[in-house]
Parts: sequence; C-alpha cells; structure tokens
Amino acid sequence: MKTYRFGIVGYGNLGRGVELAVQQNPDMELKAIFTRRNPQSINAKYPAYSIDELHKFRGLLDVVILCGGSAQDLPEQIEKVACYFNTVDSFDTHASIPRYYEKVDAINRAHGTLSLISAGWDPGLFSMLRLLGLTLMPTGKGYTFWGKGVSQGHSDAIRRVPGVKNGVQYTIPKDDALQRVRDGEEPTFAATDKHTRVCFVVAEENADRQEIEKAIKGMPHYFDGYETIVHFVDEKTLLEEHSKMPHGGVVVTTGKSANGNRHMMECSLTLESNPEFTSGVLLAYARAVARMAAEGHRGCKTVFDIPLGYLSPQDGAVLRKELL
Repeated sequence: MKTYRFGIVGYGNLGRGVELAVQQNPDMELKAIFTRRNPQSINAKYPAYSIDELHKFRGLLDVVILCGGSAQDLPEQIEKVACYFNTVDSFDTHASIPRYYEKVDAINRAHGTLSLISAGWDPGLFSMLRLLGLTLMPTGKGYTFWGKGVSQGHSDAIRRVPGVKNGVQYTIPKDDALQRVRDGEEPTFAATDKHTRVCFVVAEENADRQEIEKAIKGMPHYFDGYETIVHFVDEKTLLEEHSKMPHGGVVVTTGKSANGNRHMMECSLTLESNPEFTSGVLLAYARAVARMAAEGHRGCKTVFDIPLGYLSPQDGAVLRKELL
C-alpha cells in the first residue's frame, strides 16, 4: 500500500480530529503539526512546529490539511501555504466559495500546486448529494437542512466578535419546513426560512452584551436574516452543557418523471462529533489530492472534480470486486 506524507496547520478541534483519524488510515503519515501557538504548549502525539517553520518542509509533504476557521484563518493560511504545498481545507462560508475558489486557483496556477477547497460534509459530501439529486431529477427541487447540532464555522465566527470570550452556536432545522418537503409540496424557501440559530455566549468581563448580540445577529453570511437567539452564560455552564459537538443534516431532492410519477431522494447524516467526522472527510480527500498531484494535476478543485475511487486506500480492482 502506497503511503502519503502530510502535515496539519492548526491544532484546534479539527486539527485534533485529523490527528485522531490517522489511527484508522495507516497509509496516511502525519509528519508535522504547525501552530501559531508555542509548539511546546500543545499536547500533540506528533511533532509540532511553529507555523513560521512550514516552508522548511517543502518537498517533504505530499499534502497539507488546513484546519483553521473560515471566517479569518483559512483566507490567510491559504496564501502562505498553497504557494509551497498541495492543500485541502473545509472552507464553509457558502456565499464566499466562488470568490475563495478564484483566489486559491490563482495561487495554485502561479506556483504549480494543487488545492481542494470546501471538502467537509457541507460543503463537501452534501454538495455531491445535491448535484446527484438534481442531475437524476432535472426538473426537481433540492433542499438541505442542517442540525440539530453545533456548527464549527458559526461557533468560530461568534468567538471572533469583540467582547466574546467563548461561544457555541446550534443550528436547528424548522420541523414544519422539513415536513412540507417530505410531503411533496415542493415549497420555495428563502435561505433563512429553514433554520433557527441558537447561540450560547460567554462574554468578557465588562463587555457590552447588547453590542455583542447586535454584532452576532447582523453578521453577513452567518446570522443576518436568520431567526437568531443569543443566550449569555458563564464558562462553567458552557463547559458542562455545551462542550459536546454533535451535528448532522438532511439533503432531500423531490421531482417527477416525464410521466408525472413522483420521486424523492433523501440522505441523512447523524454525528456525535462534528469535528471528528469532518476530519475523516478531510483525510480521505487529502489522499485523493496527493494522488492527483502525483499525476500532474494543478489548480484549485472542489469535490465535484475528484474521482470517488481516489478517496479510498484500495485500488480499483479491489473496489470493483467488493463495492460495485
């Protein structure tokens, strides 16, 4: 079995999840973890280095997994990393993906590297399900519902609001909206009609809570326009009641054949740990990127561009025998 060498940039929930996922992927060799913190301060099982030392590993890593948040980390990290390395990330600000893609592709083309963006479960796996459903039912309608669960991207965005010490955001689907879809009504929803966002926030001492709530509710692409509820709690409550990170969702496509027969395709995901599952997705796509880079592929890609067989450590003959 061929092995691939990779590194991690960022050692938060996602970075630790990738480190954990290595145990179940023996063909993926984690060579280094890069962090903005003091490398000696993190309790990692693999060698840790300052992010400033990343360039020294050029030629030693087949791919680097970027484990930062989408609000600020990834747009900054990609500029520093993609000029030296092939990369994979889970950038999840849906409205900004086209612009992010153009930015990353320009870096790749200028430096001869390969990057895969937005490769989590949504965007990522759910993106493929949306594409598949609407391709098979070309006159149909597609719907995505997230939750109930903790959104890493939205939680990260909350924590970056001035005056916020810590925070968690739950995405909760509206049951009546989902039921209308399952009943075959084919309703038309605005993006903000299907979910409620509930935030639990630890404010810094003497912070203006009204300003924090205003900043959260008005945040473009994350909370603006949504029904958003903000609860202020103490650190003890956040730790005891909101430290787990479950999530999930449903992709539903409904449509009719040319004869008027109704069809519905529904795919769901239920996760006890959002970052641990996302990490497994990232690691599988890192394998695919390493393979494609070795074949000479360059530029920016999305999950629509990756052959499914490249995600597996097994070769084509095994996959044809066991999974077809």
